[in-house]
Amino acid sequence: MVQTLTAKLQHKAQFQQGLDQPVVARSAHFALHGAVQKQADPGVWCIGAVIPKRWAKRAVTRNAIRRQIYQAWSDWHDRLPFGTHVVRLRHAFAPAKFTSATSVHLRQAVRQELNQLFAQRAQS
Repeated sequence: MVQTLTAKLQHKAQFQQGLDQPVVARSAHFALHGAVQKQADPGVWCIGAVIPKRWAKRAVTRNAIRRQIYQAWSDWHDRLPFGTHVVRLRHAFAPAKFTSATSVHLRQAVRQELNQLFAQRAQS
């Protein structure tokens, strides 16, 4: 039986290693970089979130998106291959459409897109 672990990336080198991997899934606003772990005991999933200030100017917006990424990850990680995964925000959500960083509409839009992103990865 394979023991499984899940961990968040914490150091710059870990994030850089994850971002050096190919993009395995894309959506309108996000890219998912991923590397599949070689078969070993135990299996490990690692997740990281990169939210540049360029695409989310306010800290409250970046933190809200990051929380959504980790919550979506907790729903999807067991359906994804073992390895390191980094979700990168690659385009801004329209500030005219989502005026509040903590709005329900923004959370729903982010969650829906993340579910599509992880589903795309799970199918590949």
